[in-house]
Amino acid sequence: MRCPFCSNEETQVKDSRPTEDGTAIRRRRYCPDCSGRFTTFERVQLRELMVVKKSGRRVPFDRDKLMRSIQVALRKRPVDPERVERMVSGIVRRLESLGESEIKSETVGKLVMEALKMLDDVAYVRFASVYKNFREAKDFEELLGELSGEDDNGETGDN
Repeated sequence: MRCPFCSNEETQVKDSRPTEDGTAIRRRRYCPDCSGRFTTFERVQLRELMVVKKSGRRVPFDRDKLMRSIQVALRKRPVDPERVERMVSGIVRRLESLGESEIKSETVGKLVMEALKMLDDVAYVRFASVYKNFREAKDFEELLGELSGEDDNGETGDN
């Protein structure tokens, strides 16, 4: 592993342990050249996933990009980072378990929306507004109606 401080390629692992959710190995590393210390994470990757965009373009799946987009939706929300990490790991596992090497971007978006809906309503609405490309206030009203359990006639499902 290359040192991020001095680019030395001979770093040493000082400590390894599984993450709390057991989906990765956390390694504390030390660089003998510059005495820098840093942490790396090692994850199992079952298959190389490609995301097929709406335009038809194919790009490699990027877990970090998924995490960043979720963190944008969760900005300033009181959600434990461990829950977010578990959610992202769960989404990645579901994508890998589909058995396909190419996954439509819509599939990724739907999985994120499902997970955010269970985690935080505000983040769900934020993500949905970008994912569904909301253009006017009534788009928000319809989504909020779904969240509150109203049907198409504005009545709640409790009747």
